[in-house]
Amino acid sequence: MLRRSFTFCAASALIAISAGTATLAADAVPAYVKAAVDDAARPDADKQRDANRKPAELVAWAGIKPGDKVADMLPGGGYFTRIFSKVVGPKGVVYALAPARPANAPANMPDMAAGVRKIAEDPQFSNVRVGDMNTGPAEKVDVAWTSLNYHDLHNRPNADLMAFNKQVFDSVKPGGTYIVIDHAAVKGSGTSSTQALHRIDEEVVKKEVTAAGFKLASESKILANPKDDHTTPNRDASVQGHTDQFALKFTKPK
Repeated sequence: MLRRSFTFCAASALIAISAGTATLAADAVPAYVKAAVDDAARPDADKQRDANRKPAELVAWAGIKPGDKVADMLPGGGYFTRIFSKVVGPKGVVYALAPARPANAPANMPDMAAGVRKIAEDPQFSNVRVGDMNTGPAEKVDVAWTSLNYHDLHNRPNADLMAFNKQVFDSVKPGGTYIVIDHAAVKGSGTSSTQALHRIDEEVVKKEVTAAGFKLASESKILANPKDDHTTPNRDASVQGHTDQFALKFTKPK
């Protein structure tokens, strides 16, 4: 098992990098991805969010396929966890990684793994393994993924994003992929919006992730919304579910 700690905070080294912008037509989505998104075992509440979250297009763009091992980092209620499970199939594994709740935690401290633990207990998702963000997946993975959570890593006490991204780098196979999707902040704003608006400047993400050794391979506009001016909190009713979001694909050199 990988043991280096997932600690959180701002990277000190900055590396600029450029890559092509990717779009994906609906007819380019593989049948196994369509089947995973349409799967009857997915909750209706999740399916109602698909029009905004575009999971089929994103998973196809990410290149996740049957037999892959995927680390779903900070999976929340498991929106993508269920989809990944059906895409990778019985020969693949999905590691749903959330910070473990300490044994001596106060009663009112939320269990961030509760949602995905229920998924892992469902026989329909028997390839899901719940893990601790502090230790990472039990083996190297083909794809590491985090959606709409990277900005929150900056909001943790003593955050160390260099250590976090290095841990992700170490957990991904050579040639593997790291996907980061998040709410876009005003360009040039750095991390100033992570707390108040729960957004982040995508250039910060690029610099921090590439500083850990990854290469920026592709940027997707699948979730772009040019009408969003990036100045409103992402949960405000005027933009919730419709924020301008960036999607970045990084690769680990072979």
